[in-house]
Amino acid sequence: MLEPSHNNELPAIPGKRYFTIGEVSELCAVKPHVLRYWEQEFPQLKPVKRRGNRRYYQREDVLTIRQIRGLLYDQGYTIGGARQRMTEEGGSSANPEKLKAVIRETIRDLEELLKALQPGK
Repeated sequence: MLEPSHNNELPAIPGKRYFTIGEVSELCAVKPHVLRYWEQEFPQLKPVKRRGNRRYYQREDVLTIRQIRGLLYDQGYTIGGARQRMTEEGGSSANPEKLKAVIRETIRDLEELLKALQPGK
């Protein structure tokens, strides 16, 4: 198991669609019982449940777990503090006007880059 300060040394996430709780446990260096507990504490973490209540995590879930792990183990947040931080981050990006502005700015940047890359200019 990795030391708490080694979150950036976690293994790469394979290009699969679904991961079992055992696979996620290894990818995130967190025990399965901790993952089940975090599901109760963090509303952002909702793995798909199939037959027999088996959990299947998607890539976004694995990234969320790694973010939670970083907040708790690396940055020293409590469960409540990490939950609040995750909610604040989710809420700020959910602002439709802010999101539209970011998209417009990104489109402008990409158009400028495309012009710069065109031959003969």
